[in-house]
Amino acid sequence: MLIPCPYCDHEVIEGADVCEGCGQPLTEFHLPVPATPVERALLTDRVRLFQGRRPLLVSPTMPVREVLRLLVDNRVGCVLVAEQGRVVGIFTERDVLLKLGEHAAEWGDRPVAEFMTTKVESLPPSAKIAFAVHRMDQGGYRHVPVLDERGQAVGIFSVRDILSYLTRKLSGG
Repeated sequence: MLIPCPYCDHEVIEGADVCEGCGQPLTEFHLPVPATPVERALLTDRVRLFQGRRPLLVSPTMPVREVLRLLVDNRVGCVLVAEQGRVVGIFTERDVLLKLGEHAAEWGDRPVAEFMTTKVESLPPSAKIAFAVHRMDQGGYRHVPVLDERGQAVGIFSVRDILSYLTRKLSGG
């Protein structure tokens, strides 16, 4: 019999020790019983709550100077790099600081593909917020793309989203 993983909803065989979809342990003792409404919300609310903003998609060949302008003009911390609608990378504020640094002006005409992060972790819209926060913490990510079942980008889950969500929940919203 198949059951949904309590973290990512990937179907797993009942009695499995680990989810094949997200790698989380599936023992009943691993999940604490929620003690507060905020804890309950983290374990039941889904990442799809944050799909209101469409992520910015750029081509791998776009000059990094233009990508930086998009980040500033749209007041966002990342863009997704896509080819034929498929995400092939993510370019974030951290990439600007660590990979471009003081060379941003002289390397402005180079393609963003040279500086993007290619190992992109993503989330499905059905992922529970607690799972998303755990994945971000484990990977050290500030932005995680949300991809639908076709692999199309439908949102970005960010640290700012988490803080806003927690502020609302703590104030009773």
